[in-house]
Amino acid sequence: MKEGPDIAQIAALIGDPARANMLTSLMGGRALTATELAAAGGITLQTASAHLAKLEAGGLLSQRKQGRHRYFTLADDGVGKLLESMMGFAASRGHLRHQPGPKEPALRKARICYDHLAGDYGVRMLDSLVSQGAIAAIDEALSLTNKGEAQLKSIGIDVGGLRSSRRPLCRSCLDWSERRAHLAGSLGKALLFNFLEAGWARRTANSRSIQFTPEGERRFMALFPIER
Repeated sequence: MKEGPDIAQIAALIGDPARANMLTSLMGGRALTATELAAAGGITLQTASAHLAKLEAGGLLSQRKQGRHRYFTLADDGVGKLLESMMGFAASRGHLRHQPGPKEPALRKARICYDHLAGDYGVRMLDSLVSQGAIAAIDEALSLTNKGEAQLKSIGIDVGGLRSSRRPLCRSCLDWSERRAHLAGSLGKALLFNFLEAGWARRTANSRSIQFTPEGERRFMALFPIER
């Protein structure tokens, strides 16, 4: 008898193309209905329901009911981290599903990775925070410095409240398109929420990409300067 975690079960759940498409469609952080997930998976609603039951039983999805509707989300940020890491690994090995079009550059520029900023802008933000001494990086371990705490408080981030959360404050997440790290954890989530609330950026319909306004982009670049 083999002992230890059963990675084969998780791999089998994610490995089905329809289930993989449904899971990645939830990386935008929004809850979706079974009908919407069926469309994402390119399958019938009946087939999607069977897949969703398996994903929920496997601990990858959670659902909530609102009125007559059921909405599905990734079970937690650990699932989002796993999926983003797998996408980065697949890209690094040349396993790409290339679908050219206007969405691809937008996704590579700035997108939502479960609940934080990813893409070129996400990597830039982390690089800038590290170069400014706001975040200390030792290998993949990240920690917010006193300087960083003061800097983030100045733009309205409640660092004290974030520290009281059970979720890690700063976490490194491998970016599939840049193949470098961007900032996750409760701080990454708070920063993205701050940008959206301030009107610097907005979600794009039916996509994980987010679009910065000209003024939002100017402020973002000023807040996170970096030499490349």
